Amino acid sequence: MFSKSRINEPGPKTGKDTKPGAEEAAATKAKVPDFAAAAPKAKPPASVLSSDLTIVGNLKTSGDIQIEGTVEGNIRAHLLTVGETATVKGEVMADDVVINGRIVGRVRGLKVRLTSTARVEGDIIHKTIAIESGAHFEGTVQRQEDPLAQDKSTAPATPKSAG
Repeated sequence: MFSKSRINEPGPKTGKDTKPGAEEAAATKAKVPDFAAAAPKAKPPASVLSSDLTIVGNLKTSGDIQIEGTVEGNIRAHLLTVGETATVKGEVMADDVVINGRIVGRVRGLKVRLTSTARVEGDIIHKTIAIESGAHFEGTVQRQEDPLAQDKSTAPATPKSAG
């Protein structure tokens, strides 16, 4: 499994490390952080909630979710894709939101896209938005520089002036 070959060892041997095996130990230590740093770069696949699945409760992930079924609760994700057969009843917060199905509730996202099959009943707070022809939308649209920074409260976005 391991060999004592010195082909892959970095640089020439310095006078400081004269013990046998010192270079191999240093090379092993140097490789561990490289491996650990590479591990988080591997992106897991999106979690898919099938069309026959109904979830009552909140969903939170730093990854991607594709919903084809029904969710009654709030959703927080990196990329959220709501399929054509999906229904979400609750607040949605994601960096990217692609809506092909139905959402009843507030949508918050840096990038929000309503496709021609989308049905949204609620407010959309976004940084950028795209609404395709044929999409149904009932609610208000508000642009914010960072729509994910605010909490879920319904307090006004603008502060009241002091009298």
